[in-house]
Amino acid sequence: MRGRQSGGRGPERRGPGGERRGGPGGERRGPGGERGPRGPGRSDRSDRSDRSDRSDRGGPPPRRGPRKSDAFARAERVLEGKEPLAPPPPPPPPPGARLAEVDEITVRVEKLVAGGEGLARYEGVPVFVRRSAPGDLVRARLVERRPDYGRAEITEILEPGPARRPDPVPELSLTGVCDLQHLEDRVQFQLKAEAVRETLERIGGVALPANTEMVMGEPWGYRLRTQLHTAVDPVAGGILVGYHARATNDVIPVSRCPLLVPELEALLQALPEHLTPASPKRLDVAAGDDGAVTLAPPVEGLPHGEVTTRVGDFTYAYDARVFFQSHRGLLPRLVEIVVGSWTGETAVDLYSGVGLFSLPLARHYGKVIAVEGDQVGTRYARLNLRRNKTANVEVVNQAVESWARRMPRNLDRVVADPPRGGLSREVLMPLMIARPARITYVSCHPAALARDLKKLVEVYEIEKVTLIDLFPQTGHMETVVQLARREKGEE
Repeated sequence: MRGRQSGGRGPERRGPGGERRGGPGGERRGPGGERGPRGPGRSDRSDRSDRSDRSDRGGPPPRRGPRKSDAFARAERVLEGKEPLAPPPPPPPPPGARLAEVDEITVRVEKLVAGGEGLARYEGVPVFVRRSAPGDLVRARLVERRPDYGRAEITEILEPGPARRPDPVPELSLTGVCDLQHLEDRVQFQLKAEAVRETLERIGGVALPANTEMVMGEPWGYRLRTQLHTAVDPVAGGILVGYHARATNDVIPVSRCPLLVPELEALLQALPEHLTPASPKRLDVAAGDDGAVTLAPPVEGLPHGEVTTRVGDFTYAYDARVFFQSHRGLLPRLVEIVVGSWTGETAVDLYSGVGLFSLPLARHYGKVIAVEGDQVGTRYARLNLRRNKTANVEVVNQAVESWARRMPRNLDRVVADPPRGGLSREVLMPLMIARPARITYVSCHPAALARDLKKLVEVYEIEKVTLIDLFPQTGHMETVVQLARREKGEE
């Protein structure tokens, strides 16, 4: 029997049958060799067995990696094709979904926006309410639902706003030609101006300069042009003449329209007796000086063809088929604001029509190029040049988008009076490349103007903005912006 060695185990003890008995700190086995209770100083069995295995191997203990998360393990199974990829979670519903389950809402109108609608909110969702006034508390029926907004029409005015008044011409309230007649004249002008300012800042990031001018004319009896619609009266069988009901093709018959100059309102009253079921369904009418009126298409027994109007030092010929600015009292002021006193060698008048701006520009520039896509408008422009003895204007009958591809460099001036959609990319990009010294932008649509100004101000500085109310009793406001090119170091 070996003696105890330093640092080793004590003498092994065996029982009567030769079984091992644990010494101090050792293990004990039962009669069948099973392990007995652990001695002091040991942890649980699995720990002891683990330690014995490590001691027997003599090497370092095995290293275990971190346990994979359930998400990571699942991702591996997906990549290996053992588990299908879960569909992405559905996107949250758009704000406008809150309008899906409601037909009528009660809201307070906050303000007027560009175009003349009132802005209210239902559970945070913007709702545009037609023919409303700031401060109105209304019950309204939803007529349009979009992902991020809705539109509604008033069914009951619960509390009128402070600027609301009774409609001066109730029969026009169902049409789209007199959308703001329920607001006091001066208040609607101020609200429209504020709506333009807000639109330019929100969409274009453009702030109106401190010298912004606001011009207001006669609020009634101003309109030189309008478009009328006709239909057969289903009850009496006669001919109805009037305007389309808002957002429909139904004809609302009217016998008066105080928006029109007196001679056009008189024509409106006389029209039904000259029309038959075979007459045109749409009639364009226009007025000139000295009570002259014209219709297109022609109606037997009624005048058609050319009329003339004098604006400042020039007389302009046109007919009902072509565009001509419609506020009789503000025409001279509009021309003065647009043309200004600047001078130079070459100016371009884009969307020049019959030459309203081209003729006075010719007195300030050595040469003017007038570009107009409409053939009838171009024909009247050439006629107006001859009659006003103006020789330094070149009239180009070509779509502005097409002509802009060859826009000359080093122009002194470009005047642009585009349609409601503003300057298309095919016009705006060549304009930015040509970089005329000055641009005058005439717009009747604030959102389109804001979009274009956002690009133009990269190269141009806004010198002045004029808001001129060419369309009283409607949501439209004309805006004239004067821009001057920055020097290279200032861009």
